[in-house]
Amino acid sequence: MGTNNQAKPQRSGENVNFERIRRITGYLVGTTDRWNDAKKAELDDRVKHTAKN
Repeated sequence: MGTNNQAKPQRSGENVNFERIRRITGYLVGTTDRWNDAKKAELDDRVKHTAKN
Protein backbone atom coordinates (compact mmCIF):
# COMPACT_ATOMS: atom_id res chain seq x y z
CA MET A 1 0.00 0.00 0.00
CA GLY A 2 1.06 3.63 -0.44
CA THR A 3 1.99 6.15 2.21
CA ASN A 4 -0.35 8.88 3.31
CA ASN A 5 1.38 12.22 2.59
CA GLN A 6 -1.63 14.42 3.17
CA ALA A 7 -0.94 17.49 5.29
CA LYS A 8 -3.21 18.27 8.21
CA PRO A 9 -5.74 20.88 7.03
CA GLN A 10 -5.34 24.29 8.66
CA ARG A 11 -8.22 25.39 10.85
CA SER A 12 -10.05 28.51 9.78
CA GLY A 13 -8.69 31.53 11.63
CA GLU A 14 -5.65 29.69 12.94
CA ASN A 15 -2.46 31.78 13.12
CA VAL A 16 -4.34 34.95 12.19
CA ASN A 17 -3.47 38.09 14.11
CA PHE A 18 -6.32 40.50 14.72
CA GLU A 19 -6.82 43.69 16.61
CA ARG A 20 -9.91 44.50 18.65
CA ILE A 21 -11.70 47.63 17.52
CA ARG A 22 -13.91 49.46 20.00
CA ARG A 23 -16.46 52.15 19.42
CA ILE A 24 -16.67 54.51 22.37
CA THR A 25 -18.31 57.93 22.16
CA GLY A 26 -18.55 57.67 18.38
CA TYR A 27 -14.90 56.91 17.62
CA LEU A 28 -13.36 53.64 16.45
CA VAL A 29 -10.15 52.89 18.33
CA GLY A 30 -7.79 49.93 18.60
CA THR A 31 -6.13 50.59 21.97
CA THR A 32 -7.16 52.51 25.04
CA ASP A 33 -3.69 53.71 26.04
CA ARG A 34 -4.41 57.30 24.95
CA TRP A 35 -7.88 57.53 26.53
CA ASN A 36 -8.61 59.95 29.33
CA ASP A 37 -10.05 58.77 32.67
CA ALA A 38 -13.64 59.54 31.65
CA LYS A 39 -13.50 57.33 28.56
CA LYS A 40 -11.82 54.53 30.52
CA ALA A 41 -14.56 54.78 33.16
CA GLU A 42 -17.22 54.58 30.43
CA LEU A 43 -15.60 51.42 29.11
CA ASP A 44 -15.50 49.88 32.61
CA ASP A 45 -19.21 50.67 33.12
CA ARG A 46 -20.33 48.92 29.95
CA VAL A 47 -21.77 45.41 29.92
CA LYS A 48 -19.29 42.95 28.43
CA HIS A 49 -20.76 40.60 25.80
CA THR A 50 -18.67 37.53 25.09
CA ALA A 51 -19.30 34.35 23.17
CA LYS A 52 -18.97 31.09 25.05
CA ASN A 53 -17.04 28.36 23.29
